[in-house]
Amino acid sequence: MAKLGFLGLGIMGGPMALRLIEADHQVALWSFSEGKVAALVNKGGIACSTPADVARQSDCTFLCVGDTEMSRSVILGADGLAEGAAARSIIVDCSTIAPSASRAIAAELAKKDISFLDAPCTGSKAGAEGGTLTFMVGGPKDIFEKVRPYFEVMGKLLYYCGEAGMGLHAKLSQNMILGNLLQAFNESIVLSTKAGVDPEMMLDILNNSAAKSGLLTAKAPMVFARNFTTNFSVKWLEKDMELMLESAAELNVPAPLTSLSRQLYRAAIAKGFGEDDICGSIRLLEDITGTTVASRPKT
Repeated sequence: MAKLGFLGLGIMGGPMALRLIEADHQVALWSFSEGKVAALVNKGGIACSTPADVARQSDCTFLCVGDTEMSRSVILGADGLAEGAAARSIIVDCSTIAPSASRAIAAELAKKDISFLDAPCTGSKAGAEGGTLTFMVGGPKDIFEKVRPYFEVMGKLLYYCGEAGMGLHAKLSQNMILGNLLQAFNESIVLSTKAGVDPEMMLDILNNSAAKSGLLTAKAPMVFARNFTTNFSVKWLEKDMELMLESAAELNVPAPLTSLSRQLYRAAIAKGFGEDDICGSIRLLEDITGTTVASRPKT
């Protein structure tokens, strides 16, 4: 039994923490929502009043929060992990945040002899619940190897990407493709539907062509069923697109497609679709064109 901690118990973090509890580890918990903590305490977790309290009870603490400022606050802020963590303990940030900010956090923790990994993950809600996430990890390799057994409880693919921040660069590169590809699908399927092509036939054509994509195969049926239940929200994808553009600016890499895609996600948020699954972003173009991409009655 390891002494672990987990902060942030949302769509991804909650199931990840539960996997660690079910693997018979001691898991200290904190979340912005007390109700989410209580649900996992009933499963065997330990409730803590602050992130610092989590760190005091943990040799290795994971966190999965929404954005860069949340991550910085719960790690370095008042009553943050850094206040309670012992020397030679480990903090693993599974959040998707700015690589430059993550490197700065790692440097601050190193002053206290606290090890840090950036370890963003992909696989969405189903992957978190099933323990099949993919982790992209940056930081000291020896620390990665120490944490590997806990990663393996939560995921099936582990990529050690290099020094601090490299896990985040890998994750953002993947999400850059995802975000742009989804916008291409939105435009294509709205256009073909408005022209009169059956949406389900169009998906079958895509699945049997060079345009085949696992993302589209998974998300298109949700659109056809008008099911926008959140696995990964529009607002968090838009946040990731912003981080991609920040990194692109820092590295002097043009990213014109990503710039436009981000604006379309922002427009979808402005229309009220920010909390929906990313596939719900299609409703922006549907509203503009007066077209609904839905399954047609069988004849």
